[in-house]
Amino acid sequence: MNLREALAQAAALGLARIDAQLLLLHVLGRAGTERGWLVAHDDGTLPPAAEEAFAALCRRRAAGEPLAYLSGEKEFFGLPLRVDARVLVPRPDTETLVEWALEVLRPLPAPRVIDLGTGSGAIALAIRSARPDAVVEAVDRSADALAVARANAQRLELPVHLRQADWLAGAGRYDLIVSNPPYVREHDEHLATLRHEPRSALVAQDDGLADLRAIVAAAPAHLAPGGWLLLEHGWDQACAVEALLRDAGFSRLSSRKDLAGITRCSGGQVPELG
Repeated sequence: MNLREALAQAAALGLARIDAQLLLLHVLGRAGTERGWLVAHDDGTLPPAAEEAFAALCRRRAAGEPLAYLSGEKEFFGLPLRVDARVLVPRPDTETLVEWALEVLRPLPAPRVIDLGTGSGAIALAIRSARPDAVVEAVDRSADALAVARANAQRLELPVHLRQADWLAGAGRYDLIVSNPPYVREHDEHLATLRHEPRSALVAQDDGLADLRAIVAAAPAHLAPGGWLLLEHGWDQACAVEALLRDAGFSRLSSRKDLAGITRCSGGQVPELG
């Protein structure tokens, strides 16, 4: 079987062409940026072992398993992160939260930052990469998730303090608290398409607001004067999160839209002294 025939078989299974190309490059040990190489060498023979591995990965992808789990890697904010089923696959929309975080940190020298529910470490590592002077802490209640984040931090040589904790338990005081917590409702219709990802990192009680409410309530005691809390949330939760922030005493409430133009992040600032 040549590479062209292998891609044709993947298409017959219903795989998107780009997914099939990336999986084929993966089994061939080539970088995901080499799709042009596949086109130029599509008459090349696929070794039997690679053919078998590719077919198995295609079947898993056709069954809905995320491409990132199959290839073991997902790019986020320019960083090649290793991911597996212990953590959520980082989404491009979450880069909106990182961009906002860097915006509020811009005027601060050596800012203190904590990322709650870090998962693969995506947010914390992106901030640390863009702001080498920042002191970044990342927490997660899952020891498995922390193992993934720690491996990413070590491989990327980005010093981040990792700690197992439930949100802000045992935390200090920071210039920025940032989080992409679970916010999906327990019976949300979209959960079926997310069945391969850890449910505990997706679903929250109280109509998806339980963890957001807990973070907002605890955050003021852990923010320096003028510090910010920035949160990712569901597509229809902006008003509810804004109300939580207002009731907790936050000011300068604002929001950011994701790549689809949906309000995806909300945040506020604690009052400055004087």
